[in-house]
Amino acid sequence: MTEPRPLGPKVENWTPPAPPKGVVLEGQYTQLEPLQAEAHAALLFRAYEGQDAVWDYMPYGPFHSAAAYHRWMKGITGAGDPLFYAIYDKDARAWGGVASYLRIHPDAGSIEVGHINLSPQLQGTRAATEAMVLMMQWAFENGYRRYEWKCDALNTPSRRAAQRLGLSYEGVFRQHLVVKGRNRDTAWFAAIDTEWPALKAAYDVWLSPSNFGSDGQQRESLSDLTRLVRVGRDPAL
Repeated sequence: MTEPRPLGPKVENWTPPAPPKGVVLEGQYTQLEPLQAEAHAALLFRAYEGQDAVWDYMPYGPFHSAAAYHRWMKGITGAGDPLFYAIYDKDARAWGGVASYLRIHPDAGSIEVGHINLSPQLQGTRAATEAMVLMMQWAFENGYRRYEWKCDALNTPSRRAAQRLGLSYEGVFRQHLVVKGRNRDTAWFAAIDTEWPALKAAYDVWLSPSNFGSDGQQRESLSDLTRLVRVGRDPAL
């Protein structure tokens, strides 16, 4: 008699979620709005202007005129996947970055965050962290099971950001893509729905105003708060 082969556990009481519709995501320090060329292109171009390095790991850019950036933005909005957001920093009172949902697979309950491009003035701020938290929160609270983050394996800041947020390292896909004529190995990170309650608790502690002194310096680091949630550590960091 043939031994039964192992099978994955049944997914009980789960219904495939709806794809994101581009609702406004509101936080203490940031607001995310569906990206629109007429509303955001000129302001974001100003935030990125002269900072060509922010485009190094993107499959497009840099843009050396506001008109070129506006044309690009008009071409990528409205598709649904990827679904782009503009990121507003409430403390700075300025639009400072872009991120998107992409590779949206409701039948699998899987969604990815990507196209993350933060201007230098947004990088390292509470608004930048909260923007990533809000996007993850929307996904898990609307029924997604898996939240992915992928980046060029050479993009150490992105790898560090994924780990700081508590996403688990899942490996590197070698020779995954050709981007701007160059090889790209891709590092994979993800969080799953069973990890979300612990991650949310860590985010709530870190984002609390009481976690910051009068000089704006954090009292507890997010990496320390999420360390116990991660099941895979990035060996490159």
